[in-house]
Amino acid sequence: MPTPFRYTEPLPPKSATGTVVEVYAQIALDFGIAEPVTFVVLSSAPELLAPTWALLRESLIAGPGTRTGKELAALGVSLANKCPFCVDAHTVLLHATGDHALAERLARGERPENEEHARVLAWGQDTRVPGAALEPYPFPREHAPAYLGTALTFHFINRMASALLTENLLPAGAQRFRAVRSLTGRTLARTVRRPARPGTSLPLLDPVDPGEAPAWAEGTPVGIAYAALLRAAMRGAGLLDADDHHLLEQTLQDWDGKHPPLAWDGFPDRRERPGARLALLAALAPYRVTDEDVTAWRRPEHTDHCLVHLVAYGAFLAVDRIESAICAQITQEAM
Repeated sequence: MPTPFRYTEPLPPKSATGTVVEVYAQIALDFGIAEPVTFVVLSSAPELLAPTWALLRESLIAGPGTRTGKELAALGVSLANKCPFCVDAHTVLLHATGDHALAERLARGERPENEEHARVLAWGQDTRVPGAALEPYPFPREHAPAYLGTALTFHFINRMASALLTENLLPAGAQRFRAVRSLTGRTLARTVRRPARPGTSLPLLDPVDPGEAPAWAEGTPVGIAYAALLRAAMRGAGLLDADDHHLLEQTLQDWDGKHPPLAWDGFPDRRERPGARLALLAALAPYRVTDEDVTAWRRPEHTDHCLVHLVAYGAFLAVDRIESAICAQITQEAM
């Protein structure tokens, strides 16, 4: 049978142990979906799985602000990143919030009728561009940690999903049918509308110094989760050499948020620098990762754990570029 996994073969969830079991249990309770593939694909690297879940939970689910608003922000991010899997997922989750008409307008590619909704959606899209003017926020200032955390969560998850999963949220692309979208959303409604207590995911994480949490998180659990994911994602740097690091860092520093053109010579040749190519694709255009790219890099010693970490490293370089620009903007406005 076809699977949603493109280049990895995760263990069946029933075979999970340790931290992976604990994460799956929280996901089922607070997200309402048992073992969603966006997390199962990370299960070969529990040290990545746990903080990815924690950042999503503490921002999108347990953070302040309406779930509809944060789903709109996440949908805007997913549209900007050209991630159809996540676009469909957030459309279904908008059905779960009870905003059925809004969900279907968006599924048809139309603008929300409500101006506040339209502004939040556009704000999410704008976050792809490092340094874009994100203030004034289209939500209350005190909700910023949750909205910023949600946006950064999905800049990471979009890239992991686009690189390592197929585009279909449901088997055979069933999410394309309105009735299926609506029904799937309604099955999640009770969980999505139930309040969640902040901080419950933090015991799943390796200890993080609170001083590592970014200032924009304002002391909320979102900041600890972000710092933990940053630390875990950066472990993938060990799979590349110094020249590769320099190439990636320089390219990301110059990146303006645009999608690279098809005929772009900025991606290294897969035969000469396959690792750098994979990581840079994950950062800028993960939907363009091909079988040939993965095959060129993969050797017997490169396990699924290695591949997930390499893609996560590239993905998080883009997240870090966006987050650093947000931090610089907040600092400048505070002066």
